[in-house]
Amino acid sequence: MTGFSLHLEGVCYTYPGGPGGFALTAKSFAPGPCTAVLGHNGSGKTTLGKLAAGILKPDTGRVLYDGQDIAGWSLGEIGKKVGYLFQDPSRQIFAPRPLEEIAFPLELRGVPKPEAEKRARDLLMEFELEEIAGATTYTLGRGEKQRLAIAAVMAGQPRFLILDEPTTGLDKRRRDMLAGTLRRLMEQEVGILLFTHDRSFAEGLYADIRLIEGGRLLDA
Repeated sequence: MTGFSLHLEGVCYTYPGGPGGFALTAKSFAPGPCTAVLGHNGSGKTTLGKLAAGILKPDTGRVLYDGQDIAGWSLGEIGKKVGYLFQDPSRQIFAPRPLEEIAFPLELRGVPKPEAEKRARDLLMEFELEEIAGATTYTLGRGEKQRLAIAAVMAGQPRFLILDEPTTGLDKRRRDMLAGTLRRLMEQEVGILLFTHDRSFAEGLYADIRLIEGGRLLDA
């Protein structure tokens, strides 16, 4: 069991632009310790993930963390509980060097610089990025950026992880490595909500699988 509960209750969201715009509906969605939402491009996976992470605010309905409505929470407050991985890792990498990408946010949270750098180096090693710790982040390949973004999210030790297409740009060995990391996190009672088209990866995590089509959640 995860030590954190996430529940979308009667959530509806429509993108601006008038009639005919894409709309998403989630009457009741409470992901378990590991839940994977599968769907084609444009089905609503990213929208649902952003609603769950508090990045988008629902038009109606509520998003609850441990039973508390997060409508009035800041992204900083949400970020203390939930880590979110964007589909495009370039959107969340901001530091000039990989080591700084992980260490700097930790320092902002009050972690002493030596401890923050040690934690950052440990994560770089775990994701096989230690050799590029001092490289320029914008020169990294897609797979390297993906691994760095995941490592940076995990540095905050969130109670729940929301991952949007985390296997993009990863070869089989590194997909297996990521799966192992997620299994270890689940053993530590970190919840996982995975949005993916990669059913085999989800099944390898023994995830509870849900399907999404046209903005509506279906059963597997």
